[in-house]
Amino acid sequence: MKFIITNVYVLTKNYVIVFLCFLVSVFFTSCDSSVVFEENIKIDKNAWSSEKPLVFQANIKDTTVGHNVYINLRNASHYPFSNIFIFMNTTLPNGQLDRDTLEIMLASKDGKWLGNGLGDIWDNRILFKRNVSFPMPGEYRFELIQAMRLDPLPGIMDGGIRIEKVTP
Repeated sequence: MKFIITNVYVLTKNYVIVFLCFLVSVFFTSCDSSVVFEENIKIDKNAWSSEKPLVFQANIKDTTVGHNVYINLRNASHYPFSNIFIFMNTTLPNGQLDRDTLEIMLASKDGKWLGNGLGDIWDNRILFKRNVSFPMPGEYRFELIQAMRLDPLPGIMDGGIRIEKVTP
């Protein structure tokens, strides 16, 4: 009988430890109140076609504070270039369209991948615009379009947008 009680105690203790670790991880991942919007889209077969833009809809409510806008990219180590060119289309709530052309470096000059890596996968968060003020509240549409000569572009796994309020 003592053996059964001891095993139940150890089993219960293990579940409590796992549950506490889960709560701590949820607490630390959900504490970032400055994030207004973040979404990432997986790219089919890790080959990004220029005919398939990544489209995001973000509802911006607060126009009184500045925002930082980031582009998230995940690439595999078999990506054949050290950089990527992207068109960024932004459609404002009133229909006005802005287009930016970006060159994003994914590897250093000596060939080392930038960003955070695990195995052969690399995550990059690139600051696109710093302390930008959105001119009006409402629904903003963002499109990321790959603008490389190789189409479809292999080795890009997903892409996204992150918008954060600037904190003083």
